[in-house]
Amino acid sequence: MRSATLDGPTLETLVSAAVAAPSIHNTQPWRFRLAPDTLTLEIRAAPDRGLRHIDPTGRALHLSVGCALLNLRVAVAHFGWEPVTRLLPRPGEPDLLATVRLGGPARTSSPPRLYDALWRRHSSRFPFSQRPLPTAVLTELAEAAHAEGSLLSRFSPGETDRLLHITRVAEHRNTVDADRATESRRWVHEPNHEALGMPPETLGPQDFREQIPMRDFGAHRHPAGLAARPFEKRPTIAVLSTAHDRRTDWLRAGQALERVLLVATAHGIRASLLHQALEWPDLREELVPLPSDRRDNAQMVIRLGYGPQGPSSPRRAARQSLVDGAPSVPG
Repeated sequence: MRSATLDGPTLETLVSAAVAAPSIHNTQPWRFRLAPDTLTLEIRAAPDRGLRHIDPTGRALHLSVGCALLNLRVAVAHFGWEPVTRLLPRPGEPDLLATVRLGGPARTSSPPRLYDALWRRHSSRFPFSQRPLPTAVLTELAEAAHAEGSLLSRFSPGETDRLLHITRVAEHRNTVDADRATESRRWVHEPNHEALGMPPETLGPQDFREQIPMRDFGAHRHPAGLAARPFEKRPTIAVLSTAHDRRTDWLRAGQALERVLLVATAHGIRASLLHQALEWPDLREELVPLPSDRRDNAQMVIRLGYGPQGPSSPRRAARQSLVDGAPSVPG
């Protein structure tokens, strides 16, 4: 059982675990603050790292913070506390997206494989093999999403082709839209002291069959200038969705997304995120088929498979992500 105190090294480990989460364009749009009297970690949006053209509503920012929140919950439970979580706890502080209080002894321990996986997980934008994913693993991934209040759906080959076509349309729109292209290019650069954005070597090649539309972060107008390799002919594509589309749903979807990615990582499965169509309202509506009884809201398109790990994008140090830096660290 952990004591009721939180030392500096443990706090830094908790925040480091949180910031290991994925975020759109590796913007890492979060800030953390510890309220020492209540042992509560606040996660606030960093609006200066928002994407005004690509993500005007802040939906992707909320998903990113949701991913960091799930990592934080896993880490808190790993250290023996119960993570008591609240979403949007203070309406008068819209930038405060979530709080996690370090409660009493954890009621259920966090699976060690999830804690281990959060340090190893990162997107792979490289070709995957043709090896199919086991049905039992796909079921476990769907259960991981369900545990966080979301739905993870896989479709028939025909539906998969339709989803990829929609994503290709979105990718073309993003490339020819001057504002979005400029905004995207701004986040591609060599690592610096800020550790934000994406080094060029992490971006990966394009599919020379032009079937799988990997995002061209550099928004090149001439595809011939990009490296091209054959990708898998029949990719495994899943759509993460929620019944509603409010800010709390975006945060829950982010937690579901990260839980899915951690379970996949624990099974040696790679993932890349195809977000392009979600950035266009008309195309986003086409990502989820219309059943007779419900209309879900697509939150992420996930490509899954076995393949190379690929290089990872840098992350800011815990002290850079804590509001007021080192003075927020007790002890």
